[in-house]
Amino acid sequence: MDMTIKKAVIPVAGLGTRFLPATKAIPKEMLTIVDRPTIQYIVEEVVASNIKEVVLVSASGKSAIENHFDYSFELETFLSQKGKFELLREVRHISRLINIVSVRQKEPLGLGHAVMVTETVVGDEPFVVVLGDDLVDSEVPCVYQMIKVFNRLQESVVAVERVPHSEVNRYGIVEGEEIEKGVFKVRRLIEKPSPNVTRSNLAIIGRYVLRPEIFSSLKRTLPGIGGEIQLTDALDNLRKERSLYAYEFNGRRFDAGDKLGFLKATVTYALEHPDVGAEFANYIKTVASAL
Repeated sequence: MDMTIKKAVIPVAGLGTRFLPATKAIPKEMLTIVDRPTIQYIVEEVVASNIKEVVLVSASGKSAIENHFDYSFELETFLSQKGKFELLREVRHISRLINIVSVRQKEPLGLGHAVMVTETVVGDEPFVVVLGDDLVDSEVPCVYQMIKVFNRLQESVVAVERVPHSEVNRYGIVEGEEIEKGVFKVRRLIEKPSPNVTRSNLAIIGRYVLRPEIFSSLKRTLPGIGGEIQLTDALDNLRKERSLYAYEFNGRRFDAGDKLGFLKATVTYALEHPDVGAEFANYIKTVASAL
């Protein structure tokens, strides 16, 4: 089996109900943070991690995402004729980022099901899963950090961060033993437990490096509430057959699928933006002083 990671699966089939009415006609992944849609930040992280192909798990009404990464003859011609060469370079950069394949998830049956429908495209090789709702601001891309752990251990890896114990019921939670700094051998995975069920606060976030055996595990995983197949449940089943690891990554994560998280990400990325960062920082100081 070739253990080189070449593909990233990015599920984008969700309806984005937490951002209605904005997402009634626009995919939530196309909502912009400063000057680019959230999905572009995700794809750029994948590209910076030396991955060559993206598999989008899509649904009806999501064609804008594919169009965003496609070549646009009309737009490039217009920008060239108007002498807007900086914008032209940016538009060309987007279309040349990566090769994209789209797979339809015909029913909203959970993250596990979204991963399962990519089997014929991914094939018998390891791959990464990156969720578009989770943005990670870090010097070294989070996916790249995880691939380094995978290359060393040759087993599936999930990204985790510590959350307040009062919030563990919002996440899949990892229980395990720390075998080296930031790396845990997983003993148990619990999907959205009550705070009194576990003492762990290591929450799974939207980054996974998976061996292809996850597909057979998903097929054996029984649907849960709402008929959804949970990736966490399939990983817990896989853990019983072979080792599974959790990695506490370096970086700051934003839940861009939540209004407050989206606003926090917008402020952070705006402050880091080379064109508007300094002026925006002054504005924030002015607003803060007036509160």
